[in-house]
Amino acid sequence: MDSAAPIRVLCVDDHSLMRAGIIATLEGQPDIRLVAEAADGASAITAFREHRPDVTLMDLQMSGMGGIEAIQAIRGEFPNARLLVLTTYDGDVQVTRALKAGASGYLLKSMLRHDLIRAIRTVHAGQRCIPAEVAVQLSGYIDADALTPREIEVLGTISEGNSNKIVADKLHITEDTVKGHVSSIMSKLQANDRTHAVLIALRRGFLDFWRSRER
Repeated sequence: MDSAAPIRVLCVDDHSLMRAGIIATLEGQPDIRLVAEAADGASAITAFREHRPDVTLMDLQMSGMGGIEAIQAIRGEFPNARLLVLTTYDGDVQVTRALKAGASGYLLKSMLRHDLIRAIRTVHAGQRCIPAEVAVQLSGYIDADALTPREIEVLGTISEGNSNKIVADKLHITEDTVKGHVSSIMSKLQANDRTHAVLIALRRGFLDFWRSRER
């Protein structure tokens, strides 16, 4: 392959204005060329199959299929695919989930103007791209216990203002089981009370996937 060939990029985001901003940032870069756009995960998979981009810029929270599922599907079909997550979510849980799904990098949208071009080149070169601000989020919780899917479901239902009894009814479990989950959640998150646990979970990104699934 010609080493001077431009880096072919697929841009995936459900906001047209954001895509326009990203495209504007890429314009004028002689070594980067946009080859396709997509507005959701399913369209991203189709576009990837058609264009086989060198680097895919992937949003996480989108209507329909989200970014994590799209990354998993693309990497499952194309193991060498290089994907760079662009998102507003800086919680350590989202970062970890994206990297485990197969993303090569994670960039906050607030960093795009200064870091996007460098990040694309870094990922294309086969290297990981995790900015210092994001790495700090990860390092702060490296030894923390993860919440189980059921604990996230319980905490998400609590975040809607529901009592233990209502949570139990909604999830078809006993109230004692809910209390057990709440105790485990507070211990893992080192929370002082239920409200504190919800705030910590929101900040770290535990409830982002639960909310997108509930929509």
